[in-house]
Amino acid sequence: MWVCPKCGREFKSKNQNHFCEADKSETIDEYIAGQAEEIRPILEKVREVIREAAPAAKEKISWRMPTYWQGENLIHFCAHKNHLGIHPGLITNLSENILKRLENYKTSKGAIQFPYNKPIDYELISDIARWRVSAVDV
Repeated sequence: MWVCPKCGREFKSKNQNHFCEADKSETIDEYIAGQAEEIRPILEKVREVIREAAPAAKEKISWRMPTYWQGENLIHFCAHKNHLGIHPGLITNLSENILKRLENYKTSKGAIQFPYNKPIDYELISDIARWRVSAVDV
């Protein structure tokens, strides 16, 4: 068993990736400040891009992630060890254009992984956020 030194939770695998119980940020500023120094500029840029794409959205923490809300959760983002996670809801609901642009990324039902070892496509993140705004404004 491995015990997380931050939160004390026990896991079968050593250094298991998890949402640490000690990481209970109440604001996006706190969330970003709590991340690794080399990741913070990426998170700040993502925040800026989403704010520009969804200017009427409210910032909050939901599911322990920075979240933009406009009548519903539009988009979340979060830092992982090796990638930036973008969570825009069901991936299959995104536009065909965006889905084509996601072909080179690892995705799941509701998440997109942007690896840190490649340039982050901030324009794609902006387009996803704008599309989500248009989907809730209908």
